[in-house]
Amino acid sequence: MKSPSVYKIASALDRKFKSEEVYAHCDIPCGIYDPYAAQLAAHTVIRMDMLIEELGKSQVMDTESRNKMIRYVEVKEQHAENVKHEVRVLWGDYFKPEHAEKFPELHGLVWEIMKKASKCKQGTGIKESEELLEAVKKMAVIFWKTKGVDTVEAKSFYPTERTFVYPKV
Repeated sequence: MKSPSVYKIASALDRKFKSEEVYAHCDIPCGIYDPYAAQLAAHTVIRMDMLIEELGKSQVMDTESRNKMIRYVEVKEQHAENVKHEVRVLWGDYFKPEHAEKFPELHGLVWEIMKKASKCKQGTGIKESEELLEAVKKMAVIFWKTKGVDTVEAKSFYPTERTFVYPKV
């Protein structure tokens, strides 16, 4: 006699006990989400653009300077991609249809963040990286509102001297 597959057993148990479907950023229902990592990555993009601009003012582009430039660009691109990753996780795993209904700008904002992060990867410019950070902070405010938590914007202690959005506790 052929034994039933694990899938058939799980399906039968699911029908009998009506389990609730849950979601999480790591595909385990841990419920841990936070837009902080996206903000931190956006700050890093700004900082790398600052360093690139500073290095570009130098009259000398020796081997050491070229090495620094290559490293700054690589880190900037990695962190712009980190912004995209963190926002995709929030968009795909945390935000629900009712959030998009309550905050109709959410879909467009996520799209804008993705486009701005790509633009930051394509070139260098503090203006573009600042725009990326501002868009990420708008999303952070919405994120915390979905949890019923007010936010506060505070200056960072990082060399970017820009701000972060934090939950008000």
